[in-house]
Amino acid sequence: MQGELLQINLFGACAVSSTVSGGFVVSGAKHRALLALLATAPFGRRTRAFLQETLWGATCYDTGRQSLRRALSDLRHIMGTSYEQLIVGSNADLSLDLSRVRFLGHVASGPFLEGLDIREPGFVAWVTGIRQNPGQLAALFRGSQELFSPLLPVVAVLPFRALDGEHPTSVLGDWIAEEICRSLSRSHLLAVISHLSCRVLASTQIDIAAVRSVLQADYCVTGTLRRLAGNLILDCDFVDTRSGRILWTRQFEQTAERFLDGSTDGIAAIVATVGTAIAEQALVYAQSKVLAAIDDHSLLISGVALMHRSTLRDFARARELLEEAARRAPYTPELHAWLGKWYVLSVFNGWSADVARETRNALDCTAHALDLEPGNAFGLTIDGFAQNNLLRRLDIADARYSAALERNPNAGLSWLLKGALHAFRDEGEAAVKATERARRLSPLDPFGYFYDSLNATAHLAMGDHQRALDLADRSLGQNDRHLSTLRTKIVALHSLGRKQEAIVAGQELLRRQPDFTVSGYQRSHPAAEFEFGRNAAAALRAAGIP
Repeated sequence: MQGELLQINLFGACAVSSTVSGGFVVSGAKHRALLALLATAPFGRRTRAFLQETLWGATCYDTGRQSLRRALSDLRHIMGTSYEQLIVGSNADLSLDLSRVRFLGHVASGPFLEGLDIREPGFVAWVTGIRQNPGQLAALFRGSQELFSPLLPVVAVLPFRALDGEHPTSVLGDWIAEEICRSLSRSHLLAVISHLSCRVLASTQIDIAAVRSVLQADYCVTGTLRRLAGNLILDCDFVDTRSGRILWTRQFEQTAERFLDGSTDGIAAIVATVGTAIAEQALVYAQSKVLAAIDDHSLLISGVALMHRSTLRDFARARELLEEAARRAPYTPELHAWLGKWYVLSVFNGWSADVARETRNALDCTAHALDLEPGNAFGLTIDGFAQNNLLRRLDIADARYSAALERNPNAGLSWLLKGALHAFRDEGEAAVKATERARRLSPLDPFGYFYDSLNATAHLAMGDHQRALDLADRSLGQNDRHLSTLRTKIVALHSLGRKQEAIVAGQELLRRQPDFTVSGYQRSHPAAEFEFGRNAAAALRAAGIP
């Protein structure tokens, strides 16, 4: 079998280069666009006339033909001997050998050909069409070569079918599916097929095989909407498209008059259950296989889920899974950001055997993620997390979170960490608003304890000590090894006057982290110089922490 010679990233920042380390890099905008046009064509073939009109449409025919010839000559020079093995031309068309091409990234990595600033009307129209329906690319490569090897599970949400055949019911079913799709797409752990693409497969009979082959979806949300005695009833199924097995079913019922008002809770429940089911499936799958046998998206999901579990064994296994994922997809910025978060948690939770080394590793991972894609919202968020918790650079962390939210205002994790930053700076009201918003925006919940923990911190900063204690207890119920949550609980108990319970919680903290001291907390914690940190230090001392 011939090896791959060219690698191309189509979603997010467009990058085209040799698969060989130190090999050629195609940097010209129209050179990259030309290869992208060929790479997304059926069988890699396009006519010269189409390429000329799309990339040089504003010029006359002869000038466009000369421009195409010059671009091909440039590519021959850049690519060397690889050019002849990749591109074949005739007087009428050009072909790219797709068997020699490796596609990087996935539909969730960012907009199609982001930042490729070519203003020819034909090219703009083509890019816009792909962005509105990215699933069409999977269909183009069906039966010959799969375009994506996604590191994230791909979910399709089909419009809910109206059993009564009435147009208003059908419109409502379509709207509910669109809202579910929109909510799921906020997650950094899911790739969600666009609602417009899913509409194409909406019919009276759902063909799960078509959902998998045409949309290349791993999971599908589907169901029906019906009227009964003045009520609207939504029946929803979540299906594994590989096996056709229904993983769960849910029913939501409400009076027709109040259905829209009450549908928010139903949609939120469906979205949360989708996330939980995918995480659980990935964990079961990954536990029974060696690293090399785990498929890409199960590798990432299970790694992230284990990173937020309570045992050190699970935490250590998470690093293995994430490092393997990074080896398989070295140019995916989110992977390096997740690995950076692993190192931050290792240091901040007191699990690191070499704090200095793992601090460097965390910052190296986030820097690498931003090198790959400087505007990546998730990479900016995790770099802010590292700057805040490891270096106590609250100014840089604030700038990172703000930049991330400019790019994605619905990023739940960005709001969560920004809320914690507000709390550390004694901005309690802003902290609670941010962390509460984060909870509403978080669709995938393998680490809900983390959201509860930082929400508890925010309420502590606002002076709502009972709510802080309730949230800390709920968080510890999911993960009792998250030591910063235990510290929040101690402070809340002390502030509520429950001194003996605070002492018991302090003894538990020392049992789990024997070398923890108040002076160490004051040296390392980002809130140490604020009232929040001073109150925490006093509460910890009163609880018997040396």
